[in-house]
Amino acid sequence: MGTSDAIVEVTDASFDEEIEQVDGLHMVDFWAVWCGPCRMIAPIVEDLADEYDAKGLHVAKIDVDSNPSTTARFRVTSIPSVLFFKDGELIDRVVGAVPRASLEEKILEHL
Repeated sequence: MGTSDAIVEVTDASFDEEIEQVDGLHMVDFWAVWCGPCRMIAPIVEDLADEYDAKGLHVAKIDVDSNPSTTARFRVTSIPSVLFFKDGELIDRVVGAVPRASLEEKILEHL
């Protein structure tokens, strides 16, 4: 995981408390250590977390290998997958190593 203070690492145990029980927009990056495309988008996720933190965006990362229950619950079958939750509800997802503009467009659409 990167170094941004604006990103929270969530787990199967903490997902409900950190994401589903907290109002606002959450962008959750489903990733794995061995995933090359995940490493490609990590700096983009970190930059967006820093840029939109003050505007109300909550950013989290979840390691799919260590957290299989949450990964299965949200039917994440390809990584990286970035899921968007608003007020605890899954509202959107982006699959693959997409450009910054694609993620930023989703953030602005849902903020």
